Amino acid sequence: MTPHTATRAPASPSSAEAEPALPLRTTWVLAVGCGLAVANLYFAQPLLAELADAFGVPASRMGLAATLAQVGYGLGLLVFVPLGDVLERRGLILTMLAAVTAALLAVAFSPNFTWFAVASLALGTTTIAPQLIVPLAATLALPEQRGRVVGAVMSGLLIGVLASRTFSGLVAARLGWRAVYLIAAALSIALALALRLLLPRSEPEGERLPYLRLLASLGALLREEPVLRQSCLFGAATFGAMSAFWNTLAFFLAGPAYGYGSDAVGLFGLVGVAGALAASVAGRLADRTSPRLVIGAGIAVMLLAYAMVWGGGGQLGWLIAGVVLLDLGAQAAHVSNQARIYALRPEVRNRLNTAYMVCFFAGGAAGSGLGAFGWGHWGWAGACGAGVLMLGVGLVGFLTTAGRRADQ
Repeated sequence: MTPHTATRAPASPSSAEAEPALPLRTTWVLAVGCGLAVANLYFAQPLLAELADAFGVPASRMGLAATLAQVGYGLGLLVFVPLGDVLERRGLILTMLAAVTAALLAVAFSPNFTWFAVASLALGTTTIAPQLIVPLAATLALPEQRGRVVGAVMSGLLIGVLASRTFSGLVAARLGWRAVYLIAAALSIALALALRLLLPRSEPEGERLPYLRLLASLGALLREEPVLRQSCLFGAATFGAMSAFWNTLAFFLAGPAYGYGSDAVGLFGLVGVAGALAASVAGRLADRTSPRLVIGAGIAVMLLAYAMVWGGGGQLGWLIAGVVLLDLGAQAAHVSNQARIYALRPEVRNRLNTAYMVCFFAGGAAGSGLGAFGWGHWGWAGACGAGVLMLGVGLVGFLTTAGRRADQ
């Protein structure tokens, strides 16, 4: 692999024509790195029923631990990801992988629920390498290939999200839940070594602001960029709907309707891979058409999916079809949101990504919390109602911003 020794500066039309396209092998390295790194955040989801039994806490309280991981992820995005605009990006990615390894070990050796919850918060806070990798991919790509490259990298990330649930469910059924996090720590070390050898150095091209000014600039970006504000709303709503579903699915599948263990619950992660693979297709559509239209289609598909899993969740075929459509719609919306914001201002891509992803995971935390609350009070209907509520917020925002000049 021929490394790029430095991140390219924003290209003029003439310079863009002279630059080579991002090599496919580099795209694959970034995609695999995203998938392996992001998996840490989702290992607990198919294990929640087992973890609740292990720590002797009710399901609603165990769901809080998964919510804390997402809260931590949002905090990590806010605190660490903006540094990608002022620090060398490969070194920053490697530093965060070292930190997440320590957090994984803390989770693995949790003696009680409180320790597990706090360690989950730390794990979420440090699992932000993927959100440094995705802007790096957008920076290395030419403008005309950006949607495709971001879509390909996001496919790797999303497959990592879904495969993580299968991995944790199968490993926990055979070796116990602690083994999941110990293996993940070893994989994080291996990933750091691989990226150190394969990734190019990537120096920031913009002004190197002091840290506090860097954080303060996030508010200015939100004020100045209506497309960013819209994508923040759409992303929060769609990920909130996803989180409400996945944060309660383990309890539903372990209950009277199915009686499945953690290994069978984890296999549902593979069902959603078809939806994750659609991310690259969504990226191409965003390049060729309107990203906003793809986002609207994604919200509509997710609403259809919820109708299927709410009304027919007791039948395995309907549940599987709903999972596929739910992931497909969510990934189409997410990739299109990112294609929109990365097209705005190349010199601040990490901060644009920070603003978007903080809102994205704030929505995820809200969806997780609402899903756990709904499950605790009304069972599966309450959990599905929480997801539909999140999508309703996104749909209202989508319809009320239609036709504005900033829409793309």
